[in-house]
Amino acid sequence: MPSAAPPPAFTERRDDASPRVERAQAEEHGPWAPRGRWTALAFSSPRQWAALEKSLDEAVGPQAGGSTAWDLRGIEALDHIGAQLLWNHWGRAWPAQIEMTPTQKAVLDQVARYSTAPPKAPHFTFWDEIRRHFAKGPALLRLARDAMLLVGQLTLDLLKLLRAPHRGPWRDLSGHLYQMGTTALPITALVGMLIGVVLAYLTSNQLRNYGAESFIVNILGLSLIRELGPVLAAVLVAGRSGSAITAQIGVMRVTEELDAMRVMGIPHGFRLVMPRVLALAIAMPLISIWTSIAALLGGMLAADSTLNISPVFFLQQLPRAVPFSNIVLAVAKSAVFGVLIALIACHYGMRVKPNTESLGRGTTASVVTSITMVILVDALFAVLFRGIGFRAGT
Repeated sequence: MPSAAPPPAFTERRDDASPRVERAQAEEHGPWAPRGRWTALAFSSPRQWAALEKSLDEAVGPQAGGSTAWDLRGIEALDHIGAQLLWNHWGRAWPAQIEMTPTQKAVLDQVARYSTAPPKAPHFTFWDEIRRHFAKGPALLRLARDAMLLVGQLTLDLLKLLRAPHRGPWRDLSGHLYQMGTTALPITALVGMLIGVVLAYLTSNQLRNYGAESFIVNILGLSLIRELGPVLAAVLVAGRSGSAITAQIGVMRVTEELDAMRVMGIPHGFRLVMPRVLALAIAMPLISIWTSIAALLGGMLAADSTLNISPVFFLQQLPRAVPFSNIVLAVAKSAVFGVLIALIACHYGMRVKPNTESLGRGTTASVVTSITMVILVDALFAVLFRGIGFRAGT
C-alpha cells in the first residue's frame, strides 16, 4: 500500500484576486487602477497588507507622477475595510478624478460620512499651564475642607472618650500600639545605629584636622537627639505604619465594610480614626527616643574606633552637651509627627474608591504626603524653637 505524500508546504502566492494597485493605461500619467478583491479576507496576510500600503503611499505621494485620477472599476469586491484603506490614503478627501460603480460609491460614501479625523495632539502654551495650575484651587480647597472635618471629628471623638472612657475602643488601641510601636523597634534601631555610625565617621575626619575630637559628642548628641532621631523615626513610621493604615481602611472601602459600619451605626471616626491617632501619638515619641539611643550607640562605637574617645567619656559629656530641653522638644515634635501621619493616612484611606487602582494611588499619596508634612513641620519647629537647648555646653 503506497504511503500518503506529505502535505505541501504553504507558500504565499499572488493570484489575480489579490488586492493591488496598477496603472490603468500604459502612459506615465494614467489613472491609478486598483485590482483584485479589497475585502477583509484578502487582507489577512501581513506581508500583503504591508506591500499594499506601500503601493498606496507611492500612488498618493510625491512620487505618484502627478496623477490624481483613480479608476476603481477593476476592483472585484469592495467592503468597508478596503474602502477605509483607500479613504485614509486619499487624505480623507475625494480625488480630483474618480471612476467607480454605484455599489462602490455607496460604500465609499458611507465610509466618508462616518469616518472622523484622528484627534490632534493638544498644544499647551505657558499661559495654559498657568491656568491649569490655578484651576486646581477648588481641589485644594476641598482637600483643606476634608482635613478640617477630619480634625474636628477627631476632637469630638476625644471629648466623647473623656466623657465615657469605659466605652472607648481600648482593645483596638492596644493592638495598634503593638503593630505600630513594638514591631517597628527592630528596623528603627538598625537604621538609627547605621546613621549614627556613618555620621560619626564623616564628622571624625573633619574634627581630627582641627584637633577638636571631643566635640563629636556635641555634634552627635544635638543632631541625633534633636533632629535626625525624630525625623528618621517619623519617615520610617510613615512608610511602614502610614501605608498600612491607608491600605487597611482602603480595603474596608473596597469590600464595603465601611458602608456596613455606617448602616449598623458604628462611627468611623470613633472606631477607626481615633484609635490609630492615639496609638501613633503615644508610640512615636517612644520610637523617636529608641531610634536616637540606637544612633548614639552607633556613633559612640564609631567614635571609639576612629578618635579613641572612650564610651565612658562619651556618656559623661553627653548630658553636658545636650540639655534636657532638647529631649523635651524631640518628644513633643515626635508626638505631632505621629498625629499628622495617622490623620493623613486615615484621610487617604477614607478617600479610596472601591477599586484596587485607587487603593494603590491612595497608599502612595499617603506616604508621600506624610513624609513631606514631617519635613515641613520639622522645619517649622526648627525656626520656632531655634533658641532652645543651646545654652548649656557652649
